[in-house]
Amino acid sequence: MNSTVQLVKNILKYTFGLVPIVAGLDKFTNILTNWSLYISNGFAEMLPFEPTTFMMIVGVIEIIAGVLVLTKTKIGAYVVSVWLVAIALTLIFSWSFVDVAVRDLVMAIAAFSLAKLSEDNFSKAKN
Repeated sequence: MNSTVQLVKNILKYTFGLVPIVAGLDKFTNILTNWSLYISNGFAEMLPFEPTTFMMIVGVIEIIAGVLVLTKTKIGAYVVSVWLVAIALTLIFSWSFVDVAVRDLVMAIAAFSLAKLSEDNFSKAKN
């Protein structure tokens, strides 16, 4: 793998490793934002517990996904990509924070790109 491709892969790896960890930790502190506001009223009513508890569960999942990207990049990048699409779809279906949904879809594409860059057949190909 040439040095430019390796640089891009590393930038994406640390971005999609660290950002989910930070966002996941913030689900417990709400320093960046009040994450419960991102849950639609209809969805919040279906939850068997408080939205803040739900967001803490989301935070744990995000932390695990970030660690997975840092340790098992290909699998972790696919997980983060799917996770971001799921978040975007929930925001689109509730027709709230559509701008955030579009951003998450773009990030999902970047995470998917990291997964493809991390595949064995790509890294062994001559560039």
